[in-house]
Amino acid sequence: MKYTLSILAVSATVLLAACDKPAVVVMPTTPVAVPGPAGPTGATGAQGNDGNTGNTGNTGNTGNTGSTGNTGATGKTGDGTTVVIIPAAPASAPAN
Repeated sequence: MKYTLSILAVSATVLLAACDKPAVVVMPTTPVAVPGPAGPTGATGAQGNDGNTGNTGNTGNTGNTGSTGNTGATGKTGDGTTVVIIPAAPASAPAN
């Protein structure tokens, strides 16, 4: 039985490896433009006027504060002690 399983695994590997087909590479038929070297640096632009910066706008008024909500009612007080029992975790299956 041990030899049959080994032979089956090796033959399956060989047969599956034989099914691998190479990818087909298709070359483009249109020429691709390749950029040339960089040209010379252009002239520096003229400096802007030393005019004044515009005025800052006024700050808006602060909004009104909202009213406070009503206080909630007091809850019922407890009348005893509650005990919560947590069930034990299930036993794991035995290892083979």
